[in-house]
Amino acid sequence: MKGLGTDDRTLIRIIITRAEVDMVQIKQEFQKQFGKSLDGFIRDDTSGDYRKVLLALVSQGGY
Repeated sequence: MKGLGTDDRTLIRIIITRAEVDMVQIKQEFQKQFGKSLDGFIRDDTSGDYRKVLLALVSQGGY
């Protein structure tokens, strides 16, 4: 993802459709592949209310 910018459609689709099912595994795999936490990527690459919503979704339920 480095240098590519945010693929918003893919990011939203994955977070919304998988958040309740396997967010823990998604976050672990993201860390392995990109060397950065998903939360950190969202913080660095998004802003405003969009950032707040995405962070709330990936953090829900103590993930």
